[in-house]
Amino acid sequence: MMADQPPPLEATPLLNEVPLLPHMVNGDSIQQASHPVLTPWGQLGWGCRGRRLSKPSPETKLGKDVVPSTDVIAYTEVILVQVNPGETFTITTEDGHMQCIQEPRSHGRTNFIQRDERSLKMQEHLKKRLKDRQASGHTNNKLNSPPSSPHKVVNSSSATIPNGNGKGQQGAGGALKQKQIGKTKGSPDAEMGESDTESKKCDTHLSIGKPVVSDIQARSAVLSWNLPVSSQNGESHSHSPAAFTFEVAISNSGKNGKFKSVYVGEELTITLPDLRPATDYHARVSATSSSTKEAVSELVSFTTESCEPDCPAAPRLVNRTKNSLSLQWKSSNDNGSKITNFLLEWDEGKSGPFKECYYGHLKQYKLTKLSPSTRYALRLAAKNDIGMSGFSEPVWFCTAGAVPPAPAPPTRRDCGVTWMSLNWSPPIGATPGDPLAYILDMEEEGSLFAYNSEGKSSPSEVVEHSTNPDKPGPPSKPAVKGKIHSHSVKVTWEPPKDNGGSDISKYFLEISEASAGGRWDTIYSGAQREHVCDHLRPGTAYRLRVSCVSKGGESQASDVTTVTTPAVPPGPCPAPALAGKAKPKEIPLQWGPPAVDGGSDITEYILEMADSDQDERRAVYQGPAAEFVVTSLLPGRTYSFWIRAGNRVGSPACNGAEITEYRLDWGQVEGSMHIIYTGPCQSYEVKGLTPATTYYCRVQAVNVAGVGLFGDTSVVTTPASVPAAVAVLHLLEEEQLDISAPFSTCLAIQWEEPCCHGAEITGYNIEYGEKQLVTVGRSTTHVLENLLPDTLYRIRIQAINSLGVGPFSHTMKAKTKPLPPDPPHLECVVFSHQSLKLKWGEGPSRALITNPTQFNLQMEDRFGRFVTVYNGPCHTYKVQRLSESTTYHFRIQAYNDAGEGDFSQVYAFTTTKSPPASLKAPKANQLEENTYEITWEPLQPMKGDSIVYILQLAAGREFDQPAVNVCGTRPGWLGDILVDTVHYI
Repeated sequence: MMADQPPPLEATPLLNEVPLLPHMVNGDSIQQASHPVLTPWGQLGWGCRGRRLSKPSPETKLGKDVVPSTDVIAYTEVILVQVNPGETFTITTEDGHMQCIQEPRSHGRTNFIQRDERSLKMQEHLKKRLKDRQASGHTNNKLNSPPSSPHKVVNSSSATIPNGNGKGQQGAGGALKQKQIGKTKGSPDAEMGESDTESKKCDTHLSIGKPVVSDIQARSAVLSWNLPVSSQNGESHSHSPAAFTFEVAISNSGKNGKFKSVYVGEELTITLPDLRPATDYHARVSATSSSTKEAVSELVSFTTESCEPDCPAAPRLVNRTKNSLSLQWKSSNDNGSKITNFLLEWDEGKSGPFKECYYGHLKQYKLTKLSPSTRYALRLAAKNDIGMSGFSEPVWFCTAGAVPPAPAPPTRRDCGVTWMSLNWSPPIGATPGDPLAYILDMEEEGSLFAYNSEGKSSPSEVVEHSTNPDKPGPPSKPAVKGKIHSHSVKVTWEPPKDNGGSDISKYFLEISEASAGGRWDTIYSGAQREHVCDHLRPGTAYRLRVSCVSKGGESQASDVTTVTTPAVPPGPCPAPALAGKAKPKEIPLQWGPPAVDGGSDITEYILEMADSDQDERRAVYQGPAAEFVVTSLLPGRTYSFWIRAGNRVGSPACNGAEITEYRLDWGQVEGSMHIIYTGPCQSYEVKGLTPATTYYCRVQAVNVAGVGLFGDTSVVTTPASVPAAVAVLHLLEEEQLDISAPFSTCLAIQWEEPCCHGAEITGYNIEYGEKQLVTVGRSTTHVLENLLPDTLYRIRIQAINSLGVGPFSHTMKAKTKPLPPDPPHLECVVFSHQSLKLKWGEGPSRALITNPTQFNLQMEDRFGRFVTVYNGPCHTYKVQRLSESTTYHFRIQAYNDAGEGDFSQVYAFTTTKSPPASLKAPKANQLEENTYEITWEPLQPMKGDSIVYILQLAAGREFDQPAVNVCGTRPGWLGDILVDTVHYI
């Protein structure tokens, strides 16, 4: 049977989905296939071997998961064929009959049902498979050659949907079985088989059941699930647990909220920990393996159980007094059950076990009847219907108390050159157990303060301590004072620039002959800063140095001063002797040098001669020789000879023996003197004398022959001098003065008159502050005025006489008091008809420091006098028991240790009017159907002020205010009520 050639088949969406049979489109008029069936109502058809094929009923919808309604019970093999419109297709049935079916020339797409989402996804999937095969060369010649087996076509098109509106045939008739016999690797059949295997893998569906939640607790739950099941071509397969990895995710923010992964592993049952009580959770389980796609279970929802509340935060302190603590706290998370009570415990201030002090539903509590300055520990727990929570962390609060008393001054325990260790004791009378801290002020006041939570104490007494002194520096280089004598020299020196922190107690003067090398001899030790170095040898060079010592140790030696004594005439020579036998007219003489050359070489000898010891001497020889022959003598006569040596200074002149030393006798009483100097010097300076005092003195000389007699007694009177230093200087207190002085700007001092030193004291210089000097008369008290308030001053004083000013006294520290405070601004912050709450200044309701500023609040009485209504440190006061609508006058004054300040201006504040008393409920009397008369008891007039009554009507709970205003004392109202079905109140 032949048919006309149809036009080429147009490309339609179904053509893109279904692999075409080549002999369907190659132009043959008669096509044959094994058991194909062409449906007469569309492009695609299905058939079966040995079974009758029926068209689905028009009422059956072909779509997702819908099996077409047919007369066929089961299908064994299915072939999908696409033909061109008008083409004849011939099939052979099992009984050998030939059946020719001709496709209509044209058919519309009106019978197509809109595809659902799954069909579109399947279409895209089939397109992708077709492109993959074309790219790999599997279908290069497919349109020009017949398929190797009808089964290939069937397997390739097994997911095709009739008319594009349903699932593949596999979903309607079960899984398709495919036989591949005799296929070899590399053959077209084998390649097609591999693609079919991949298709099977892709078509494998993995599913996991909904998890099950059990053993739900407040903070945990047990989640379990079954192994996933895979299905391929309608057949289900089970797997071992090791083949899958499970992931559990939970969410507490709704099914569409954010999920958090809490477990990844191979177990089928887990416990979900750390859950929140009374919270809705949603859980899901996903399973993955290496051979299948991930499967996600349905969500399972559950709610955790309620439990006891979370541990609350510790209570906080909102106010405290000496005898109470006011506490507040916040609720914790109730965990699904409302908190009904709180339990507050304390240690009773004994640091012992906790005991209950409050149990109730309030979130605040005031502990009363407590001890001042006592530390209490507290903790809090919350309770609901499930149970009691844990306790909060303990907190410690201390009740208010008084500032501590002034402590005793600190004492020095140990110290060094640059450090000091002090200790002190707690103030006497301090509250036991009150934690104290201390402030040591070493700069200004030099005092110790104790303070607690209430404030700072008064300062302790001022005490002075010193660090250990250091070694002093070397004194200045010794300097010669006066004339250098042949046997003595007077030297002086200055103290070191740095005494190391302590006075120099002793100086050491050392001497050394220049020719003696490094040998030093101490010739003086004492507190004086000058010394006469005696017993020196004339014409000799000496080196001098000085050192000092104090409590800090001994200093280094000063620089060296070199002093050379002047030479003197030589000492006596030995008596001349005969140099041979005397002759009648001449005598030869010889002599030796003197024992002492006087510090200079002998330059000559002088030989003197006399007829006897009583005769006058005459020089017979003068020269450097040590022998001489005296000629022109008379025979038989006796002659006396003397020899003297001379040097560059000259030759000695004495009464036969040189004076070796002098002795000075000194005293204030003529009959009671003592020797104060012995030495070769012919002068001596006496120190440490008292001015304007008479002294007695005398001198005696000493030579080898002995001690001579004292000379005449001399009287010496020292001249008058400047006054001595003031020894006693102190500060006068206010009660010691006869006059009233503002101690904020004044300081009163007193001193004792020092010694005048022979000239009457005429006045005093007082130095204070920054070198400010004031001169006063002979009075021993003075008030320093115009000082700065609350300022520390250093004060010292010196006496004055006609000869000058004396040395300054020691320095005294004194501090002026602060100024009396100015009056604060007064204002009324709360007005009422019986009271006025006044406020002034800025500060806490109670003072936290010692001796705070006090306030004196006064109110004018009915006689025009101001009387005190409050006196204390607070900044607010409520004046009560006042009359309504009355003006009151107030003034305020501030005072402290510095004194009382001025009163403020007068402030006027007026109380408000008192509100009317409460009315009794009105009475309603119905006059007509919609008319009522409302009456009530009137109030008494209030000081002529008219009373306005406001009548309110209410329909249900909605008030109209004001509904009616009635002025004066009218005790009723008459009106119409329009709506008689509404009750008015």
